[in-house]
Amino acid sequence: MAMSGGKDDGSPMMEMNTTPLIDVMLVLLIMFIITIPVATHSIDIDLPVATPPTDTPPPVDPVKNKVVLTVDNKILWNGNQISGPMLMDLLKQSLTYSVEPELQFQPEPNASYELSAQVLQIIKASQVTKFGFVGNEQFAEFNK
Repeated sequence: MAMSGGKDDGSPMMEMNTTPLIDVMLVLLIMFIITIPVATHSIDIDLPVATPPTDTPPPVDPVKNKVVLTVDNKILWNGNQISGPMLMDLLKQSLTYSVEPELQFQPEPNASYELSAQVLQIIKASQVTKFGFVGNEQFAEFNK
């Protein structure tokens, strides 16, 4: 690339060099954009509160039994400490009712995996059909 100092006949160049002017203008524009305050206008809105429909009666809760496994290897049946064979007897007794109660299984986050497997084997052997895991949201931090 050749640089030109003027015309070919040796006369001086009369046009103004606008490149530095454009550079200065771009820097000023960027500084202006950066210094504009962020719009912090907030509008408070009262959102409606969800209410259950009044035309249908609330559902009737069946009898629920909860099995909790603690960190210190205890099995709790509705808050009372029991043993493995006693758990099997209680599950068999719950099957004799006309409406089978729901069985909820909730191990504590640091409960023994071996105890959890043993209790699940007892529950499976008892042939309980209404069974569910509760409290899974407490393990959400472990899945991250």
